[in-house]
Amino acid sequence: MIGALRDELRRTNFAGREVSLAEGALVIGGVVTLSLRTGRRVDPCLLAGIGALGLIDDLLEPRQRRAGRPVSKGLRGHLGSLLEGHLTTGAAKALGIPLLSLTGALTAPASRGGAMILADAALVAGCANLVNLLDLRPGRALKGVLPSAALLLLVPAETDRARTGSRLALAALLPGLLALPADLRERGMLGDAGANVLGAAVGSAATRLLRPPARLSLLAAVVALTLASEKVSFSAVIDSTVPLRRLDRLGRLPAPTDLPAEGAAADPAAAAEEER
Repeated sequence: MIGALRDELRRTNFAGREVSLAEGALVIGGVVTLSLRTGRRVDPCLLAGIGALGLIDDLLEPRQRRAGRPVSKGLRGHLGSLLEGHLTTGAAKALGIPLLSLTGALTAPASRGGAMILADAALVAGCANLVNLLDLRPGRALKGVLPSAALLLLVPAETDRARTGSRLALAALLPGLLALPADLRERGMLGDAGANVLGAAVGSAATRLLRPPARLSLLAAVVALTLASEKVSFSAVIDSTVPLRRLDRLGRLPAPTDLPAEGAAADPAAAAEEER
């Protein structure tokens, strides 16, 4: 049983090294457990749901690929499959995460104004997706999540709503810190499960700690990056920008000498991830 589960969670990363998706599952557990400190039952339930959607995608999409069934790529591809009557795991995420995010925004403390509730839901769902888009190289997603969560913890928490935001930021920060060594050493990977739940926790924290103008500005940036990802490879942009390349490779293992350029995938599975 344990051996079968280990095999199911095993993946080959962009450098051809064996990693485990157990890291993502453990991150879900840590984030959900720490989110209990908000005192609101809905927070851990929603984060667990977002993490579960990511984990289902992690486990089922490779099976579809091995079976020779077509796998949609990108938000446009998943929604296109849905319009054709095919519910992919990615389409389930594309529907489920926004719905869960909207539920969280509607039930958040001191929620007022329909427009801001919709914006907050979009920010949570957008952050969950953006962190997943970054999770293409060791440590890359965590290098985005950890500074963001730490900065949010510096925002004064003077209301009940803000205090729940601070606890959500901490719920992302601590599991992310614990996952960082294994991620950088290429022993584990966040996968959709870990990336989605960390992004959702940071996004939720931002909706409760930041004022509306800051939240709208952050949402605009998240949307712009998400739309850009449909046309441009983040890996290619990072590799061609010296400061970003140095930050991206900080703490990572040296790449194998026969590895293609950073912007290129090393195998079909990695290529599929790059396109998503």
